[in-house]
Amino acid sequence: MERSEARGFSAAMSGAFLLSCLLFAAINRHQRGPYMDEAFHVPQAQAYCHGRFLQWDPMITTLPGLYLVSVGAVKPAAWLFGWTGSVVCSAGMLRFINLLFSAGNFYLLYLLLFKIHQKNKAVSGFQRILSTLTLAMFPTLYFFTFLYYTDPGSVFFTLFAYLMCLYGNHKTSALLGFCGFMFRQTNIVWTVFCAGNVVAEKLNEAWKTELQKKKDEKISSRKGSFSDLIRILQFLTEYLITPKNLVILTALTWPYIILVTVFFVFVFINGGIVVGDRSSHEACLHFPQLFYFLSFTVFFSFPHLLTPTKIRKFLLSLRKHPVQYSLIAVISLFLIWKFTYVHKYLLADNRHYTFYVWRKVFQRHDLVKYVLVPVYIFAGWSFADTLKSKSIFWILMYFVCLLAVTVPQKLLEFRYFILPFLIYRLNIPFPSLYRQLLELAFYIVVNAVTFYLFLNRTFQWPNSDEIQRFMW
Repeated sequence: MERSEARGFSAAMSGAFLLSCLLFAAINRHQRGPYMDEAFHVPQAQAYCHGRFLQWDPMITTLPGLYLVSVGAVKPAAWLFGWTGSVVCSAGMLRFINLLFSAGNFYLLYLLLFKIHQKNKAVSGFQRILSTLTLAMFPTLYFFTFLYYTDPGSVFFTLFAYLMCLYGNHKTSALLGFCGFMFRQTNIVWTVFCAGNVVAEKLNEAWKTELQKKKDEKISSRKGSFSDLIRILQFLTEYLITPKNLVILTALTWPYIILVTVFFVFVFINGGIVVGDRSSHEACLHFPQLFYFLSFTVFFSFPHLLTPTKIRKFLLSLRKHPVQYSLIAVISLFLIWKFTYVHKYLLADNRHYTFYVWRKVFQRHDLVKYVLVPVYIFAGWSFADTLKSKSIFWILMYFVCLLAVTVPQKLLEFRYFILPFLIYRLNIPFPSLYRQLLELAFYIVVNAVTFYLFLNRTFQWPNSDEIQRFMW
């Protein structure tokens, strides 16, 4: 990092942290007690603070990583500064842990952007800092910086594991992946993603060798056509059933294999992936979740995905391949018809934005969910088009992980989209400075509206004296 870039990064990170501290103070003034899921998380962390490690709230569905880290940070700080009484492990103190995670995420996002795009010499230090600031302000993640939720810590350990994987420190990456798993069980998918990065790199090397042997350069330049995809899948199958290749891949990814094995042992002993309340978190094949994620991504990345150029390219592709798109449309209609699930929380809890999205859009008419298929197809095409700089094996690996982390979820919850979105956004080519500034401005507006609604547009439910607030 050059000196000017280091100064710019320090200024951006310090400024973002100062802004976060001011917002943190405002939110804690308005909402002193636990809110929403904090009603479960805060008492559980406080029980750990008092040494009651066998006490467990059966309504909590995640492992105790957040509480263990919180106690490990708060207790030494309390001893060092002489804090006593209710201030130790208070709701405000516990929320501050996520503010620290947020600062860590800022630094990790910068390091990941630097590593992933290090070969692109056209990218300036200012663009890296601007993209880091933008991703750190990503609204769905940024909002939960100020509440005692698992999201900031989950993102921190997962991004850290990804960074170590890219630098080849796979044992450290697996250990950090275990920490991420302790925050949220579905993070095991991103451990598989890290292993998949290693596998994709080896496959890409072997594929290039294969092409060179056959002197068939046209295949690599026409990435994305159906015939090439079939050929790549054949190569993939042949490569993975070769014992020698399997031994090489196992030797490279054994730390991740051990962690995935631990995960399956946990699932077997626990009787499922969910800890605690399983009735509201049943796994199912909810394929439309993929469509919701693609729409979510287009919304938050519209400066990159929703452009006149991309729309023209999509229409040209549509005209060139009508049969393929017709088949995709039919499959999408079938998946929506047979695999759409509506969670009871989505219909009942009017504090979440998803409640209003579902009511204002999907519940207007039974046909709306089918009418949106062309939007989903464009979103999917645009999403894939921005990843074309990555190898086909990386794309396949990411897509499998995306399916694994979204489809089994019955509840439409934007928090579940944070990590797949960030990993996608980290890996697309750097956009123009204008589009980066537009994206940052959009995030700032969305955050401003979100915090304004949360702090000032409170309401009450009938037969309840508690103040309710709008949130993601």
